[in-house]
Amino acid sequence: MNKVYLSLGSNLGEREKNLARAIEELEKRRVKILRRSSIYETEPLEIREQAWFLNCVIEVETDLPPQQLMNMLLEIELQLGRRRGVKYGPRTIDLDILLYGDLVVNEPELMIPHAKMAERRFVLAPLAEIAPQVVHPVLHRTAAELLAECSDPAEVRKTAS
Repeated sequence: MNKVYLSLGSNLGEREKNLARAIEELEKRRVKILRRSSIYETEPLEIREQAWFLNCVIEVETDLPPQQLMNMLLEIELQLGRRRGVKYGPRTIDLDILLYGDLVVNEPELMIPHAKMAERRFVLAPLAEIAPQVVHPVLHRTAAELLAECSDPAEVRKTAS
């Protein structure tokens, strides 16, 4: 089994329910949820004139290889109403592979570790909450170190959920 960290985000519709539904769908499909971060409300980055996001990170185990896992995530996004339109625009659900063990994948359709994770506080805060010592296999820094060094100015706040 492979230990994987996934990022989940939503800023359309019932955001918290969208996150919960995505996790339920993962559990139905050969993905075992090990840990889940708190939910964080986060300011949008690239397109600022949209609703704030709810984000979390989950640690999972799966026997699926990376590309199959990514295909499954895309299927779940579609099932939960994600329609790809404007890049960085509003979405019902966004599912990303952050880390897949210590694997490095650099293909046009899949990059692991996630290409921008070290620059995004909304990813690093929940990741560091559940796995502060997990090491980025390219940067050789822990999630806690990356969070401490992150210059992302976007506001990220833990919710009560």
